Order: sequence, then C-alpha cells, then structure tokens
Amino acid sequence: MTEPHVTLDPRSLNPVEEKLRGPLEDQLSSALQAATAKIRQRYAGESVEQVTTMLLEQARAGLHPDIAAGFHPDHEQLRHVAETIVGQAR
Repeated sequence: MTEPHVTLDPRSLNPVEEKLRGPLEDQLSSALQAATAKIRQRYAGESVEQVTTMLLEQARAGLHPDIAAGFHPDHEQLRHVAETIVGQAR
C-alpha cells in the first residue's frame, strides 16, 4: 500500500492557509501516515467504518489541536485507506 497523502484544495484556502499550504499538507500527511501505521499494527478485525473512524481520531491526535480541529479529510478517501488496511489483514 502506498502511504496516504493529504492534498489541500487551494480554492478552499484563505490567504494565510495558502501561504502555509506545503508545510500544512506535509504535516497532515505525516499524521495520517503515522495513524495508518498504528492502526495497521493494532488491527483486530474491526469493520471498515470502525477503522475509518480510528484513522481520523488517531491522525487528529497527532496534530496540534488547532490544526486537528480543522482537519476534515474526504470521507471516501479515508475509507479507501481503511478498506486497504482491512483487506490486507484478511
């Protein structure tokens, strides 16, 4: 599985967020990748939806609270990561 990567839509960013887009994408991607690795290691038969929720919670836990509060990844893309974790465990 390739590591998940977060890409922010520049049309949805304010000027400050746009200036910080690269480092912010890196930080969000890093948190999601760390969450993916942890969930993959701890996977114990949970459903795809449970793994999706676990990924989001774990990724947010790895971020500064202000950044975590604004981190709303695409549910379908996050679910795809969860499906991969569940599928690889079977």
